[in-house]
Amino acid sequence: TASIYRTLRFHIGTLAFGSLILTICRIIRLILEYIDRKLKKFDNELTKAILCCCKCFFFCLENFLRFLNRNAYIMCAIHGKNFCSSARDAFNLLMRNVLRVIALDSTTDFLFFLSKLLISLGMSASTFVYLTSDLFGQHFPNVFLHVPLAQVFFIFVGSYIIASVFFSVYSMAVDTLFLCFCEYSFFYCSSKINLISYFSGGL
Repeated sequence: TASIYRTLRFHIGTLAFGSLILTICRIIRLILEYIDRKLKKFDNELTKAILCCCKCFFFCLENFLRFLNRNAYIMCAIHGKNFCSSARDAFNLLMRNVLRVIALDSTTDFLFFLSKLLISLGMSASTFVYLTSDLFGQHFPNVFLHVPLAQVFFIFVGSYIIASVFFSVYSMAVDTLFLCFCEYSFFYCSSKINLISYFSGGL
């Protein structure tokens, strides 16, 4: 509740501005999709190629802005600056640690996917065991399931969606810790270089 209060009091404008940028980019993509559907009756290869390039560009731009927004929000929460300053600081910090970003994102995405899959499979297996056991007949004597795999499939899908929602919080926490680590290592290296240059100048 304290975090929600601080967000609504100090950072609601930052959230709205970041969402506005993403919304504008998505509206442009929707306009391009509409134009593409309208121009399908005209068999013009040049127009198709131009629209395809535009849609690809705005798709990549939207994904990049979503990634940048996420890290800009983290930097805004750490330092309390506005959105543009936070986005600039986050971009500079990530570009200085681009190899670490790639390694972290690939590793965490794979581990989170395995975790969500494990949770979903565990829930599905326990559901299947329950539906095919005598406990289900004791609890629901008037219910007979012809195809228990259908219920297991819906449980799997629902569990995966719920696990994805919960793990998005952990993903944000991992990104926050990573940016804090990059910030600390940058200031530590800068202070070390300043001390070395100071003593070298003194000598």
